[in-house]
Amino acid sequence: MNNKNTRMIALVAAVLLCGCPGLLALCWGSLAAVVSFMPGADINIGGSSEPAAALSSGLGSVCLGILFLAVPVAVGFFALRKQPDAVQDTPNDVQPLG
Repeated sequence: MNNKNTRMIALVAAVLLCGCPGLLALCWGSLAAVVSFMPGADINIGGSSEPAAALSSGLGSVCLGILFLAVPVAVGFFALRKQPDAVQDTPNDVQPLG
């Protein structure tokens, strides 16, 4: 990613494609996990009314949401950091042998 515009486009794409679904999965998963502990709650997770199914799918969604949120953070770190100067292959002050 040499061009600054390319880095910004990659950052926006990562936020839209990974950040927003990650936040949605995080919210839905935490809601499902909390609902699994409420007595008498009307739970319907994939056709199952078991609280264990709600808890496991909720925790799975929370973990997946955290992984999805890590992608834009990493892309943002690499896109917004200061790029190092180009390093020359051979120094100018090296004398030939012999």
